Amino acid sequence: MHRMVAASLLVNIAVLVPVSIGMLLNADWAVQAYGAETPARQILLSIYLAILCASIGLLLRREERGATTLLLVQIAYKVATPFAVGTALHPVVMSNLAIAALHTATVAAVLHRRAK
Repeated sequence: MHRMVAASLLVNIAVLVPVSIGMLLNADWAVQAYGAETPARQILLSIYLAILCASIGLLLRREERGATTLLLVQIAYKVATPFAVGTALHPVVMSNLAIAALHTATVAAVLHRRAK
């Protein structure tokens, strides 16, 4: 597995564990960042938990193709968030864009290596 793929999956895990716990516990910072506990926020939490579980599984199995697919899906939704939210200045949007940049670099590195 390419080192950058492992790094991207580790970032997913490092970010999603505390975010998911904060959302589950309805922590003040989670309410400020994600809003009150609503069905919409719980749906987002379920997506985050799915990405977390997939990231752990793909990392443990060293499954680069599956990980690349996951990263591409994440890039798409993360880049769409400023348009959905209406600003790039929201903390969740800013973190999404930073992570999307990492994942984009990772996918580019994988594609570059495959092209050789």
